[in-house]
Amino acid sequence: MPGFELLYQAAALCLMYPDDGFRARLPLLREAAPQLREFADHAAVTPPRELAAHYVEVFEAGQDHSLYLSAWREAAPAPSEELYRAHGLETTGEEPPDFLPAVLECAARTGDTELLAEHRDGLDLLRSKLTDFGTPYATVLDAVCATLPPVATGR
Repeated sequence: MPGFELLYQAAALCLMYPDDGFRARLPLLREAAPQLREFADHAAVTPPRELAAHYVEVFEAGQDHSLYLSAWREAAPAPSEELYRAHGLETTGEEPPDFLPAVLECAARTGDTELLAEHRDGLDLLRSKLTDFGTPYATVLDAVCATLPPVATGR
């Protein structure tokens, strides 16, 4: 799936906690990944504290919207630090290697979308839950999932 590197990098940024530097990156993010404009426009007009509180509510406050691939208990193995090293990347240790923004960044830097494709079922489930919750973060997952091959039937 070459060609989606910018989208994956931008999606990784969208799914990180919206810190002080996040707002400064929004115009670039909006232009680099048109698929994420809806989210970028929402983030640009939402006051910083409100956006941060919403992120916590969606991803950290006990909601069933985990950004960790291992939370979705699929047959596909969660990524490990060895996987990142095999691609010449290092993890920071701040988040486990199955943190979706880290996986997206790995795919962006390497062009290897196999890990995302292997976790397509979980990503679709997360996308559905975010849509049902009514959060703009669902559009980020919509854009990522649109780049992946469909789930194979008959598994």
